Amino acid sequence: MHPSAYTVMDLYERHAAAWDRARSRLLAERAWLDRFRAAMAPHGAVLDLGCGAGEPLAGHLIRGGHRVTGVDASPSLVALAAARLPDHAWIVHDMRRIALDAQFDGILAWDSFFHLTRDDQRAMFAVFRAHAAPGAALLFTSGPSDGEAIGTFQGEPLYHASLGPEVYRGLLAENGFEVVQHVAEDETCGGHTVWLARRNEAAPHKGSGA
Repeated sequence: MHPSAYTVMDLYERHAAAWDRARSRLLAERAWLDRFRAAMAPHGAVLDLGCGAGEPLAGHLIRGGHRVTGVDASPSLVALAAARLPDHAWIVHDMRRIALDAQFDGILAWDSFFHLTRDDQRAMFAVFRAHAAPGAALLFTSGPSDGEAIGTFQGEPLYHASLGPEVYRGLLAENGFEVVQHVAEDETCGGHTVWLARRNEAAPHKGSGA
């Protein structure tokens, strides 16, 4: 495993301001966010795992009438999100270990989940399941195939990993999710590989998240 797998959270914290400046606000993700919203209860509560500084994704959902709980391991990015969108919940935490006593109508892990190692990605599906209300929508990005890829940010290595598509399909099914739509390297969304799934309605319900 590449050493950069262990430095992702530190890199984002040290370069939080630079990342926020560089983050596009053009919302190329809009079509996928619209599909995500359509797959969940109207104005449903959303858990945003790897929320960053809150814009543009969480902000778009909030302006669409959703209540958002954002989770990110970077205190600096969470502070920016809380300053921008103070009426919502922002939590400094490692998404791999989050255990909120709540379930949500939508779970988002856009450009965050794919920074985890493949073993950690496998384990995340139990986290998704634990926080998904019956019928909840799940939207996340991955790589197009099994492997690791090392990008760069601010001149430092930035780790990405992915499982194969059939492995993701199996993990989703094992945890009570059905694939709604999957596009590998979507040219309409900057080449992102995107998964939209929905939790089986028969799942036990513990109430929507705050």
